Amino acid sequence: MGVEIKFSQSYIWLNSWVLANVIQLATQEFCDRFVDYSMDPGRRLYDQMVMAARCGVANIAEGSARHSTSIETEMRLTDVARASIDELQGDLFNFLMRRKADVWAIGNPFRESIWQIRLDVPQYSNSYLHDAAIHILAQKAKFDPWLGSDDPEVAANALLLLCIRENRMLQGQIHSQLEDFRQTGGFTENMTAERLEARKAQAMTAGAPVCPKCGKPMLRRMQRKGQMQGREFWGCSDYPRCNGLLPMAPDKSR
Repeated sequence: MGVEIKFSQSYIWLNSWVLANVIQLATQEFCDRFVDYSMDPGRRLYDQMVMAARCGVANIAEGSARHSTSIETEMRLTDVARASIDELQGDLFNFLMRRKADVWAIGNPFRESIWQIRLDVPQYSNSYLHDAAIHILAQKAKFDPWLGSDDPEVAANALLLLCIRENRMLQGQIHSQLEDFRQTGGFTENMTAERLEARKAQAMTAGAPVCPKCGKPMLRRMQRKGQMQGREFWGCSDYPRCNGLLPMAPDKSR
């Protein structure tokens, strides 16, 4: 299997990261226009909504960057991103309820139009951050007829719908990460496998005996507990599938 440290900014190809950036930009614009001092005199709601959108982007990026070293951490951070988008979704839902506004139901023409919009596949050159910025703004432009509406209820519903889409993307991403872990293991498991392979190769070149049970090279091991604690012995390199053992001859040079 081996350990491979991959490009740490590969998240820029993820649709979830692209859409999260669209949501962050749209949230900043929405709050600038509609979350005013009359409804949020302490600016707490403004800060919370903007920070929730930012955390969605940041945790997707950080989680993806950890893929090579810890799939468990990647999954945890992806779930934090999902929770942040959930938080923003709750604030938008509350915004609409405070205004006694309609929350778009399935079948609403605006809702259906937004739901049918698909993101383009990124086409990045070596100037990937430059290209990513252009790509994100182009994707946002697809939703701007609703996100940029002067009607706060239309803008809030559109942003709420994007949060729902993002949540589903992240849920699928977590399932894919779990399956990846099942198939390839995590960083710790692969590091252990590499170390065992290196020890096997070392044993073969160091003249170690072969296992009396399976014929594979044996490795130096040490008794960890019991009356024989600290004593070295030969153990099969294919342990635990093979439990072959041989005593180690005492060192006569001591």
